[in-house]
Amino acid sequence: MWKMSDSIITADGLVKTYGDFTAVNGISFKVKKGEVFGVLGPNGAGKTTTLEMLVGLRKPDGGSADIGGFDVVKDLNNVKEVIGVQLQSTTLFELLTVEEILHLYASFYKKQIPIQPLIADMLLTDKTKSRVKSLSGGQKQRLAIALALVHDPLIIFLDEPTTGLDPQARRTLWDIIFSLKEKGKTVVLTTHYMDEAHVLCDRIAIMDQGSLIALDTPSELVRSLQSENAVEFRFEEDSAALDLNTIEGVKQVGSQQDAMILYTDQLQTTLTSLIQTADSHGLKLADLQIRTATLEDVFIHMTGRSLREA
Repeated sequence: MWKMSDSIITADGLVKTYGDFTAVNGISFKVKKGEVFGVLGPNGAGKTTTLEMLVGLRKPDGGSADIGGFDVVKDLNNVKEVIGVQLQSTTLFELLTVEEILHLYASFYKKQIPIQPLIADMLLTDKTKSRVKSLSGGQKQRLAIALALVHDPLIIFLDEPTTGLDPQARRTLWDIIFSLKEKGKTVVLTTHYMDEAHVLCDRIAIMDQGSLIALDTPSELVRSLQSENAVEFRFEEDSAALDLNTIEGVKQVGSQQDAMILYTDQLQTTLTSLIQTADSHGLKLADLQIRTATLEDVFIHMTGRSLREA
């Protein structure tokens, strides 16, 4: 049961415009203390702009936001003391060592935490004396998170933290995010990776074209499809005249690029009917695969296109 007192972040009707273009269109949500809250959506959905308004990098053109009891416009200095921010593009002092840059950033705050344990938590102990320019992409991302944590903030904002990283580096960052939650931190995470959002986040806000189109737990978002399975395929011939809704057991029909997707709870019935329907219309099935419904399917259902196409 949601309680107002549980909210550590409140966004109320946030709007950001650039001329005639509305980047964020009146979105509202609450983030509960101690949860990992994901903002999921394609590039250009307004995720980063929303985050930048929350942390004080952009002033809202409408609406308001409250973080840790402080208004993000009127009480920005107080907001900065309770948040840590890792941006998608972070410019670091390349000639400083890991240790030196952490001490530098720590000096900007009234409150600080010991640097060496923080370096260890970010798996950078063997890079303590290394210059920033020598670090790998994953190591630089972990350093950026360490810089966001030097003052022991209550809330950490991570903007697309794993973009461009290899699978191993991504998994390492996932473990770090889990450890932050275990320490009682609140994490706000933007991402366009469905698997990342599903694994990491307690709740997810899905954005598209500047609007908030869904908000719930990953499991409830998938359950909203009312279908456990997705049957994905394409026909080798033109099938425009075929109504896929007539296939037995199908609850919804979707598409992704040139593939069709049937959502069903009666997998065997739907497969049998699909094959029989294809045969009766002289159509050949190709690239047939069966999988469990995912957040990608939620986005397809709500927008008519996949996150990868958006």
